[in-house]
Amino acid sequence: MESHMSFEGQRILVMGGSSGIGAATARRFAHRHATVTVTGRDPERLHAIESSTGARAVAVDATDKAALAGFFGEDTTYDHLVLALSEAAGAGPISTMDLDEIAAGFAGKFWPQLRTLQAALPRLAASGSVTFITAVSARIAMPGTAGLAAINGALESMIPPLAAELAPLRINAVSPGVIDTPWWSSMPEDARAEMFQRYGRALPAGRVGTADEVAQAVEFLAGNGYMTGSVIECAGGAQLASL
Repeated sequence: MESHMSFEGQRILVMGGSSGIGAATARRFAHRHATVTVTGRDPERLHAIESSTGARAVAVDATDKAALAGFFGEDTTYDHLVLALSEAAGAGPISTMDLDEIAAGFAGKFWPQLRTLQAALPRLAASGSVTFITAVSARIAMPGTAGLAAINGALESMIPPLAAELAPLRINAVSPGVIDTPWWSSMPEDARAEMFQRYGRALPAGRVGTADEVAQAVEFLAGNGYMTGSVIECAGGAQLASL
């Protein structure tokens, strides 16, 4: 049964919160009466999430160190930080892919998440939490995902030592599987639908996931004061399947 914990009076920051998992996370926290701030780079998406949730939406390019410093220069303390920053890059067969695609994946996900954490530390409540959004590609042997495994595996390997180093601040990650979000929007609609059906047939859950299901896992980690140094899979059993 889904919990209905309240985050009333708490400040939540969702970096990369204008679409997909980040936007779903912002909505869940807003529904739990939190004061929510979301960041992103697309003004139209930011306006949409602001209008639909009442969250404060701020345009921040998390790949820009100066932009991060400016944003966190504001005198605001956050109870929970969610790092949903990502870039749809790094997938493909290693024999033929341009390895610059993997570099682009690191530049669009690994480095922005890590730089944001570092910049945010002075603004995070010691009793709060940080939740990274990684991906189950870090731990499954799925052809064509070696680059994604490198990017997400690098993030996930840092969770336990960061939790030890930054205690009592809690550090966790949610590791999604195949989730129906705009991350896949570069694919033609028919091809995307066929891929989702194929994955759904292979997964024990019988379908691909939704952004809100991942957001529910994020909410759990933020609300559970005894969870730290953990990576929670929200992947429909992808680690059990042959994808």
